[in-house]
Amino acid sequence: MRKKIDKEEQRTDERAPTGLARKDLLGIRELTSAEIVHVLDTAETFRDISQREIKKVPTLRGRTVINLFFEPSTRTRTSFELAGKRLSADTINISASTSSVTKGETLLDTARNLEAMSPDFIVLRHPSAGAAHALARICRAAGINAGDGAHEHPTQALLDALTIRQHKERIEGLEVAILGDVLHSRVARSNLHLLTKLGARVRLAGPGPLVPPELATLVAGGAVRTAHRIEEAVEDADVVMVLRIQRERQTSAFFPSLREYAVHYGLTRKRLSAARPDAIVMHPGPMNRGIEIASDVADGTRSLILDQVANGLAVRMAVLYLLAGGSALAQAQTRAEASGAAEQRRDKANKNAAQLALLEPVPAG
Repeated sequence: MRKKIDKEEQRTDERAPTGLARKDLLGIRELTSAEIVHVLDTAETFRDISQREIKKVPTLRGRTVINLFFEPSTRTRTSFELAGKRLSADTINISASTSSVTKGETLLDTARNLEAMSPDFIVLRHPSAGAAHALARICRAAGINAGDGAHEHPTQALLDALTIRQHKERIEGLEVAILGDVLHSRVARSNLHLLTKLGARVRLAGPGPLVPPELATLVAGGAVRTAHRIEEAVEDADVVMVLRIQRERQTSAFFPSLREYAVHYGLTRKRLSAARPDAIVMHPGPMNRGIEIASDVADGTRSLILDQVANGLAVRMAVLYLLAGGSALAQAQTRAEASGAAEQRRDKANKNAAQLALLEPVPAG
């Protein structure tokens, strides 16, 4: 029976996970397979909580989460905000257009100013690879990478894995096809690390300039290979993951036109028919319908795109919870704070008593 994180349950000291053995979540590459499974197991519990009538739990009461987003976002930003609020944390959203970056302030100066306000978590989305690592080095707050350039997007890979596991009941041994603009995709990089750590095999396909062969060497062991044609990658696949064309990151013409891309590389029902009969379709969003994925595929019975969105909230709740140390450590901290407060009250009472004793009249003598 899975562990329940609930206000009414008071036995979490013995049973709750003790959090991740790290201060920050900056990428999948540095996580162990055991840590990944731990996050996924915890997220399953939080998905159950999100399906209740009352969706709020007091796990992070008194904690502060700052969402610092320097790129547009709908799913990631909203789910991190909801995750913090459903865990009872104080959540603050800051975008590039409303920050002092518009006045010339650097990211690190912004981080130092936020750090001076003693937040507990800083969630960063930034167009530059490595930005989350730079911030984590100078901040005491737990740092969470919500996407840094074309580098990594760890919580997206975690929610993708949770979605696959829920519908396939395993990840080990699965054949996963990742299609599209792999070169500029942080989602693809995080998924390459996560899926292969858990025993899946990955095929990459798309326009040649967007799927260079060296991408297969990001992961050792030969679990990743590139295909020249979409049909080759999709054949007998258990999971078909479609990527958005990252036009905002492309500095060259990687394919002749969007129409050409749709004709030769878009996922259509016909191309999907080459996959296994029970294959599932995924997309991290936002979708370019009619370009990288046909509408009848995106809205079809195999599509789990909205399941991914729901699981994104659960995963981000789990990440905040585990980086806070898990309920066992959180409760230990609460007890320590309560004990410290009680000790301060005793010290104050003793001090007051000593001051009153000094005011007592001296006996005649």
